[in-house]
Amino acid sequence: MGTHYFLAFDIGATSGRTMLAVLQEGNLELKELTRFANNILRIGNKYYWNIYSLFEELKKGLRTASLHGIPIESIGIDTWGVDFVYVADDGTFAGLPRAYRDPYTNGIPEAYFAGIVSKKEVYDRTGIQIMNFNSLFQLYAAKKENASALQNAKRLLFMPDALSYLFTGKQVCEYTIASTSQLLNPYTKQFETAFLEKAGISGSLLSEIILPGNVIGNVSDNIREECAVGDIPVIAVAGHDTASAVAAVPAENERFAYLSSGTWSLMGIEVKNPIINEQTFQLNFTNEGGVNGTTRFLKNITGMWLLEQCRKEWELQGTAYSYAEIVQLSGTVEGFQFLIDPDDASFANPSGMTKAIADYCKATHQQTPETHAEFIRCIFDSLALKYKQVLSSLQDLSPFPIEKLHIIGGGSQNKLLNQFTANAIGIPVVAGPSEATAIGNALLQAKGLGFVASLQEMRNIIRQSVVLETFEPKDTAGWEKAYNKFLSINI
Repeated sequence: MGTHYFLAFDIGATSGRTMLAVLQEGNLELKELTRFANNILRIGNKYYWNIYSLFEELKKGLRTASLHGIPIESIGIDTWGVDFVYVADDGTFAGLPRAYRDPYTNGIPEAYFAGIVSKKEVYDRTGIQIMNFNSLFQLYAAKKENASALQNAKRLLFMPDALSYLFTGKQVCEYTIASTSQLLNPYTKQFETAFLEKAGISGSLLSEIILPGNVIGNVSDNIREECAVGDIPVIAVAGHDTASAVAAVPAENERFAYLSSGTWSLMGIEVKNPIINEQTFQLNFTNEGGVNGTTRFLKNITGMWLLEQCRKEWELQGTAYSYAEIVQLSGTVEGFQFLIDPDDASFANPSGMTKAIADYCKATHQQTPETHAEFIRCIFDSLALKYKQVLSSLQDLSPFPIEKLHIIGGGSQNKLLNQFTANAIGIPVVAGPSEATAIGNALLQAKGLGFVASLQEMRNIIRQSVVLETFEPKDTAGWEKAYNKFLSINI
């Protein structure tokens, strides 16, 4: 097989990394070359992503690899979903991309359903969870704003495609990232352009779909000169970070659920065909594109965002916690004193997260957390119980029995929450890899270049390459009692 080197650019909603992946004799090793912040820009009352700053950081990562003499064979880029850039007729970007946490989409789904296409029809034809920041609703909000960026747009590029365009000059639309938009039909794998055209928006904004593993193009001459690299191909990996992460689930068979744990928690199963029916509509489950023709049937859950926002508040007040300290603090207080629904709208982007949590507890006739330890325990307990609620629905809807839950992503390193989750759901939890997104990104590059034959071979490589930890359920009776309390508070 030899030794092969790939650069995985993995950008989340709060930070990004350049990861070097080395594949040698069926074993994969990762090394972080650069890390950088990804901050939302607030300009007036609008929220944006600084895509040019991200591009500079990716070039810095490429230069770092070059300076170390690493013979990079390809590049892949993954990001969060739904957000996009407008491209003008001359090929330049018509402004910065709006961030999905911008409140300009508040109330927009309801307006769209009332005047354009019904909610049921949108769900039946896309199978996507209705969330106000989905691309369809961002476009309708921009139309209602008379946004000049939309008026001057010839094309729309989702975030990983836009960054690939800056590297190659090629405009493509990768399948998994497109599937987050609420515009893609999971059966035909084509866009429902009528959803835009009925709202007075041109369907020609949307490009032809390409599948993961295809070569987008080679880096442009100016990139080769600026970064001192050769003629490196940019591969369309699973551009949606969750799709790359799910491709890295080290499963031995299909009978698993996954939890991609980060700023967002995404819990689901991998299926051959979409699951779209009245029950999934009522439960607001989503069908997003996976690799090798699979569908990621899942639900978005607000994840470590709650804790991240609390940590920011505490840092401004002069107290900074490491993750180890956070886990230790959580174990110092009694559990189940305060329970919240992590997905309540009040936690989406509050001015202060601790106040939002306290206000929720008051509104639901509970005592309110006061110490940092109590806020942390409230978040961990509530997340574990929310995971149980969603997994219960998955077990009802799944075409196969779910025998274990694989937790992947940064949150898989939280051993306390992993144990809480196993206790709550009553089946084993397998934690790892923590770098699932970068691993999936890199191995999809390897697959695109012909070094790996299949998705199952990718997963076999991962099981051989990373250390996994299994958490067996404990005190299930106590957690079942807490779950009933959680339901009584949040339903």
